[in-house]
Amino acid sequence: MLLRARDREIRFPRRRPLLMGIVNVNDDSFSGDGTLDIDAALARAGRQIRDGADIIDVGAESARTNRGAITAAEEVARLRPFVDAFAGLAAEARPGGTPPMLSVNTWRPEVVGEVLPLGVDLLNDIGALPDDRNARLCADHGSALLIMHSVGLPKQPHRGQRYPDVMGELERFFEERLALAEGAGLGRERTLLDPGIDFAKDRDDNLRIFRHTANLARLGRPLLLPVSRKTVIGEVLGLAEPQARDAGTIACSVACALRGAAVLRVHDVAAHSAALEVIGALEGGSAAAQREGQGGQDE
Repeated sequence: MLLRARDREIRFPRRRPLLMGIVNVNDDSFSGDGTLDIDAALARAGRQIRDGADIIDVGAESARTNRGAITAAEEVARLRPFVDAFAGLAAEARPGGTPPMLSVNTWRPEVVGEVLPLGVDLLNDIGALPDDRNARLCADHGSALLIMHSVGLPKQPHRGQRYPDVMGELERFFEERLALAEGAGLGRERTLLDPGIDFAKDRDDNLRIFRHTANLARLGRPLLLPVSRKTVIGEVLGLAEPQARDAGTIACSVACALRGAAVLRVHDVAAHSAALEVIGALEGGSAAAQREGQGGQDE
């Protein structure tokens, strides 16, 4: 399975999932790690790259529904200096190595159109792709598109959503959105899929998705699992504070890795890198060793 992102070609399955580090350029992140200080945000990204991040995902607006939206102009103003500085930061943090990819977490086409031309490898679109505008922009600029499942617009609560068959709903949704993206000129090799943990889903829906991640492999696209510090982990463990959920996050990440996740979106890159290294050693005599021979990050 091939993923194209600007000038990158990445083949899956790999020895281990790619790690996507999270950087929040805001002051209301649910995980409490956001900052409006660009230097601090860049320093955080640099640490994540040194810890083994394959992708840095930067966002400027919290997805929290109990916080008001910022304007498109403010979102661009927060993102632009980070994106402009990223290539130099990546070269400094990983000299001589394969540079990490840059992902931007946004959904409004007016923002997407401003930031993709700056050198963004991946658009992490949490808007559920209601129309083809963001897919067209990705096609125009050669960026990959992460399609996330949800219901309705971001920044609006969607509680009480019920699915007779959540896995069937995900398959139907992704087939429709993949067809929409292809119709906009974006080839399937430039798409990834995100089941949208905690977005318009309750505890049982989220746990069912974690258990049956492997079922989504039939869609033929890399799967990103956004596991880090999610509400569902807090519900299972009885932990209200997101920062206290890292142990549960590791458990979810390992389970998803063993079920075929291609990318894990995480806050603690160092801990995940170590956990996946151990899992790789434990699995070294079986499927993981066979996968390792099928190619590294860039082919």
